[in-house]
Amino acid sequence: MTLPRPLAPFVNFAQALRMAGYLAAPEQAQAFIAATGLLGPNSLLDLRRAAHATFGPAPERHAEFDALFDEIFLGRVLTAPAPGEPEDMPNAFDAGTFEPMLAADDEQPSGADASVAERGFARRFVDDEAAALRAFAKRVPEALPRRRARRTVRGKGRMADPRRTFRHMMRRDGEVARLLRRMRKQRQRRVLLLIDISGSMKGGTEGALRLAHALVQAGEQVEVFTIGTRLTRVTRALSRRNREQALQHASGLVADWDGGTRLGEGLQVFLSVPRFASFARGAMVIVLSDGLERGGPHMLSQAMSRLDKIAWSVLWLTPLAADAQFQPKTEALRAISPMLDRLGNGSSPQAIAGEILHFAKGARR
Repeated sequence: MTLPRPLAPFVNFAQALRMAGYLAAPEQAQAFIAATGLLGPNSLLDLRRAAHATFGPAPERHAEFDALFDEIFLGRVLTAPAPGEPEDMPNAFDAGTFEPMLAADDEQPSGADASVAERGFARRFVDDEAAALRAFAKRVPEALPRRRARRTVRGKGRMADPRRTFRHMMRRDGEVARLLRRMRKQRQRRVLLLIDISGSMKGGTEGALRLAHALVQAGEQVEVFTIGTRLTRVTRALSRRNREQALQHASGLVADWDGGTRLGEGLQVFLSVPRFASFARGAMVIVLSDGLERGGPHMLSQAMSRLDKIAWSVLWLTPLAADAQFQPKTEALRAISPMLDRLGNGSSPQAIAGEILHFAKGARR
């Protein structure tokens, strides 16, 4: 679907705000467009006032906000764009805890090796596994592991159902013909999908996002995050039913495609945010990564040790495992292997789907 030309500046402005660290939710962008229609603006001053009213920038960032507005609506170029936090990320990475960005000459555009360089741009997705993903979406609701919920339903369980038993007795003049029972309701376990989008994984990033969309649509409780040089929650974007629109929205949210690898730091930040850590508690965690971590494996090992303690199971799927004789050779993968329930093949969406279904089929309930 082609975006109408008059709406392009409004959408671009919201995306620019997110890139600069403002919390510009899709609902705010819609309110901005609606406010513009209601005002019937006679000048850009009215448009600027509508932007301030709907996005509500902090007073100390008004100058930066107006500079972004001028860049989008007047074509003026910013001289020093400020870095910001991704959407849905309450605590951005502390720049002091990371290694400094590499210069342009030090970047590795091929993505062959892990690096710390960040390369920010949007990405277009091409859908070529539609049939396989449709089959996966049909099978996964019944295949995913389930857990007992607190609520009870009618069934052949061990708990007596006094209310139904009493009503049954009253219909039979006080005679207790049988004791009716209830059982704990079964719910699908939460699935947490962590996708490595660093340069060394760029060959499989598109397929991983398409599979993530199918999983979000088919599962009851699925959370998806991308990890590169930043941590970004893309669950809301992938919840859109139309796959093309969902992937385009996700592409706009993620600013660190094909950049460096900070798996350890990313997982540490994920676990340090209580809201995010709760997504992993009792969940089936799936990590899509080659494990080519820059630096030592100490921080990654610490994060995986904690993740292993709170998660129900942890699957690590790597494209390097496409070979049946694969053995972890990197220091990071060897260090975390004892903490994994499964180290499997993540070379393609079909392979990832097969690994998830196979593990879920043999998993304990």
